[in-house]
This record gives sequence, C-alpha cells and structure tokens, in this order.
Amino acid sequence: DPLQMYLADVFTATVNLAGLPAISVPCGFSSAGLPIGMQLIAPAFHESSLLEIAHDFEEVTDFSQRKPPL
Repeated sequence: DPLQMYLADVFTATVNLAGLPAISVPCGFSSAGLPIGMQLIAPAFHESSLLEIAHDFEEVTDFSQRKPPL
C-alpha cells in the first residue's frame, strides 16, 4: 500500500534530507504488546552526543532487553 509506505517514512525522510544525525531506541510496548521506538535527533555534527544520550537511556531503562510475547 503506497499510503502506508509514505506514512512509515514521513518522520524519518525529512531528518535524512536535512543531514541531521538521528537514532531510534526502544522505549516500551503498546497495549497490543508491539514494541515502540523513540527517535532522537541531534543538531548537525553532534553524533557523539546523540549516541551518548541513547546509550544513557538504554542504561537506565530495560526496554532494549525486553522481548515481545510471541
């Protein structure tokens, strides 16, 4: 479905076109048990800060260790 493909890309394409560093980290699960990710975006050339923040978030939460029920 072309509309679903567009909607899946709408939040990431502009960041990529702007050349900004971004990362997605696990941040929870929906009520249906599906994983949810949080996109973090940093100013240009601040990749190291972005990776440090993502690492710190994963260290203080356990979302990256959880697995959805199959």
